[in-house]
Formats: sequence, structure tokens, C-alpha cells
Amino acid sequence: MKKLLILVLAAMLLFVSCGAEEEYEAMTIRVAAMRGPTAMGLLHMMDNSNHEFEILGSPDLVPPLFAQGAVDIAAVPGNLAAVLHNRMDVKALAVVTLGVLHIVDTTDTIHSIQDLAGRTVFLHGQGATPEFALNYVLTQNGLTPGVDVYIEYRAEHSEIAALLESGHAEIALLPEPFVSTVLMRDIDGLRVVLDLTEEWNRVQPHYDLIMSVVIASREFAENHPEAIVSFMEEYAASVAFVNANVAEAAQLAVDFDIIPNTNIAASAIPRTNIVFITGEEMRQNLLGFYQVLYNEEPQSIGGGMPADSFFFMP
Repeated sequence: MKKLLILVLAAMLLFVSCGAEEEYEAMTIRVAAMRGPTAMGLLHMMDNSNHEFEILGSPDLVPPLFAQGAVDIAAVPGNLAAVLHNRMDVKALAVVTLGVLHIVDTTDTIHSIQDLAGRTVFLHGQGATPEFALNYVLTQNGLTPGVDVYIEYRAEHSEIAALLESGHAEIALLPEPFVSTVLMRDIDGLRVVLDLTEEWNRVQPHYDLIMSVVIASREFAENHPEAIVSFMEEYAASVAFVNANVAEAAQLAVDFDIIPNTNIAASAIPRTNIVFITGEEMRQNLLGFYQVLYNEEPQSIGGGMPADSFFFMP
């Protein structure tokens, strides 16, 4: 009788466990991501899962979605993840994009960071990672932004591309896929001269230049940890697919309106640094990266370094 009771209880536990597994595997998660490199790692998942995906044109649209409870998970700029943690208590799941910034030049005179002395660099991203990363690299190379190197900000990457094409700009800092976009315009003399990730690594070899982080609302992460783990496994597989299958991923990027054409997408993906870094490696990298941003401008990460509760550690 005792053995029979144990078998019955075991069967009941197995039934409940299987039911719970089916529940979280079948759960539809609401996901938002920025158009461009931030969303690239999701492409295979977007094509093969039942989750709901929303591609956004501006990071400003993310905070209201979390505030309204309209999104569970989002892929966002790295510094915005820390800002939202300080304001709304979200959790970091993974680093998904490293440096995508490149300096382009039409003059064939820029061969090192020091060659930027006395020159003007055009960029989009004032108050965001592009500004802080460029300032950090310049400073670490003995150049003072705004004094030794002049910085001109523009509201859109397309405006910078037009300035390069017209000859009103000679040097610019651009992210992928905009680097590939301007290179295909056949602008006289335009070439990629410096990879800001490589320049960052020269002066900061311990922590990566982080562009994008996947975050989840604290409530969702705490209430559905199994669903989070399952989602992260799907995400990691999607990243691996995109990196290994550039042509197919490029077509998906066009299909989901993330990049305008397949040639640009195929050129951009290898330079987009799509990764999936979790756990302690994520924590150490983010803390080091945020410390650099905090030293540059505390408000760039919301005014304070994130607490350990920020990191989702499966």
C-alpha cells in the first residue's frame, strides 16, 4: 500500500511538472527591440517562435511600454538598460551586441585616433553610448573632445550620410548598418578607417564596449523564471544562427523591416558583433562598462551604478 501511494504521488508530481513545463514553453512573451543591430540577434527567433515581437524606431518608446506593462522583455541600448533599472527595476538577461561603431573618412588622412586632432567628427547619439565611447577613447589617447577634436552632432544618421555625400562632412562616426549603407552610395574616397571597438580595446582591455542588452521586467523575471530560461535558450540559438547563416539572416532582416535591403544587411551582419553573454561574464562586463560611463557622465546610466539585483543569474 505504501509503495502504491508513493507511485501515485510520483505520477501526480510528474503530471504537474509536465504541465508546468508545457505552460512556460507555450507562454507567449511580449518582446520589443530597437530597429538595427539591437534586433539582429532575434531574427531567427522572430521567424520561428510564437512570441510577440515589436520593432521600435527609438529607445524613448521603451520606458512607457514597461511602465504600462505592455512588454515583458526588450533588447535596448546598453546604457538605457541601467537607466531603466534605476527607474523601473528591470533585470539584465544578456549582452547581445558589442561595438558596432566605425569612423569613416573621405580624405585618406585618418589612420589613427591621433590623426583626429584638429579635425571635425560628425555623429548621431548625443547623450548616448556613441558620444561616451568616442569621448572615452579620445581622452585615453590624450585628446580633449571639443578642444583637440571638434564634435558635430546631427539628429539622424541619414543627415550625416547626406553631408558626407555632399562633401560638407569629411569624417563621421557611424554604427552598422549605416556604415554599409553609406559605403554603397559610392561616395568619393569614403572608406572605413577605424573600428571604435578595436580602439576601445586598446585603452580598456578588461571590459567590452557594449551596445545592446536584453532586459526583463523584474515582476516577469521573478514570476516566470522558467520561461525566462527557455527564452534565453531560444535567443542564444537565434544568435548562433544569424552569425552562421549571413545570407538567410540578411533576408530575414529585410522581411522584418530591420534593414532596408539584403546587400546592406549581408555587409552589416559580420561587423555587428552579435553575441549572447550571460551570467557572471555578463555581470563583470556590464559593471566595468557602466563604471566607464558613470565616470564620464553619471546620468548616462541613470545616476548610479546598478545593484546586484539588476543581473539575472540563472
